[in-house]
Amino acid sequence: MAQTPLVQMTGITKRFGGVTALQNVDLTAYAGEVLAIVGDNGAGKSTLIKVLTGVYQPTEGRMFLDGQEIAFASHAEAIEAGIDAVYQTLALADHLDPPANMFLGNELTKSVLGIPMLDNKRMRSETERVLMERLGVKLKSLDAPTESLSGGQRQAVAIARAVYSEGLRVLVMDEPTAALGPQETARTLKLIQTVKAQGLAVILISHSLDDVFEVSDRVHVQRRGQCVGVVKTAHSSTQEVLGMIVGAEEAA
Repeated sequence: MAQTPLVQMTGITKRFGGVTALQNVDLTAYAGEVLAIVGDNGAGKSTLIKVLTGVYQPTEGRMFLDGQEIAFASHAEAIEAGIDAVYQTLALADHLDPPANMFLGNELTKSVLGIPMLDNKRMRSETERVLMERLGVKLKSLDAPTESLSGGQRQAVAIARAVYSEGLRVLVMDEPTAALGPQETARTLKLIQTVKAQGLAVILISHSLDDVFEVSDRVHVQRRGQCVGVVKTAHSSTQEVLGMIVGAEEAA
């Protein structure tokens, strides 16, 4: 693992009026690793990644990408810099097929007699290529509506849409295995490991400590808007992390 963090957040504080959602949080993520962020509801996990991905602007604190200071006014700016997210809702249009979802809002076109037309053939071939080359996934049909796909296949389409950008450096995964069965969960965790192996920093938010311990390299624990510790997965246990989540040492 590289010694210099790909992503560094220092002293991140986020207030919404009189409510402090994040208080002086530090986070580091390295290329070629999976960093899990865990914590109870209200711990600040989602707010933290929304700051990283440009959805929110921090009240205080600084962020760095590859050592260069960054500040995003929007999610689009974060994507341009190489940071994207796949949220639990996936943001897929169920009635459209996978290629249409893959290029939704960024459709490929060709010129026919000087008139721009959708290049459906190229979008289809690019979707097939990215799914196979980047994720090792082959769908039985690229013509069926996305709603007919399994949960794991839908995840693959959403991840493929993110990794299609050659400039992607950091991929945030928000509860990717929520509502998936055991087989689909296993396939999704394999997708995460595949993306990690390509040198990306993967930031995984999950309530499932079993999933976290299967795929992550380090675990960042949030509680009440603060980071209460970071542990190496190989040197920790679900019991230790659970204790940090609930504040067991405070109660002891």
